[in-house]
Amino acid sequence: MTFSGDRYSLVIDYLGGVVKENGWSLPSPWRDAHVAVVVPTYNEAGNLGELTERIFALGLPNLRLVIVDDDSPDGTGALADDLAKRFNGDHPDRMVVLHRTVKEGIGRAHIAGMQEALGRGDTYVVQMDGDLSHRPEYIPHLLGTILAAEAGVVIGSRYVVGGSLSTDWGWHRRLLSRFAGLYVNTILNLSIRDPTGGFKIWQRDVLLGIDLDAIRSDGYSFQVEMNHRCKRLGHSIVEMPIHFEERNTGSSKISFAVQLESMITPFALRFGRPPH
Repeated sequence: MTFSGDRYSLVIDYLGGVVKENGWSLPSPWRDAHVAVVVPTYNEAGNLGELTERIFALGLPNLRLVIVDDDSPDGTGALADDLAKRFNGDHPDRMVVLHRTVKEGIGRAHIAGMQEALGRGDTYVVQMDGDLSHRPEYIPHLLGTILAAEAGVVIGSRYVVGGSLSTDWGWHRRLLSRFAGLYVNTILNLSIRDPTGGFKIWQRDVLLGIDLDAIRSDGYSFQVEMNHRCKRLGHSIVEMPIHFEERNTGSSKISFAVQLESMITPFALRFGRPPH
């Protein structure tokens, strides 16, 4: 299911949200929902300060930020600790920093952050990248959409009507991204236009039902495995249009091993146990 064009406008009208330069203001009591934003980081010191400021400027009083740092050599973890001290001054545990000593992949980092959020009782869990390719200002849109649609998960989609990619993306990256989506949908029949997208919001009960400890994917194929498990449990998956930015600073961290796992995982999910 997608919300795009006129259908997405109808959802916005129904919510009564007000579009502002710094985001979207949700009506009460929806803006009071307990939301955790999980952000895995590795060498994101150049982005984390701005990301944190923008997240806490959204006007969501019960929002918690969970940073999961994989022992970044550029000092991202220490910077996160300093930011947490600042933002937790008036709101204890508003920002939580998890330090992992072993780099196990972005999928493992997301799971650690999600489990932390669930353990703290948060009702909705957002997952997003730490490189500013995902605009934090979309978070109220995601929250409003999952509340209106009563979906299991809402995906911030690059490929539904109204979605777009940075003009800095070259044709080869666009082709690879499109091929990945076609490849996944052909094998798993997910009927999702952006099955590899990593900007999402989940309902707590759906994450508990998925059983995060059972997830086997370590890299970016984590996104595909989570979608597959969600669909098999009978939960609805909604796509909402976003603009995907080029990363602000730093470089991509997709290794050959991650790419190989992404190729194998759809077959493993369909025909047997996913690789570990």
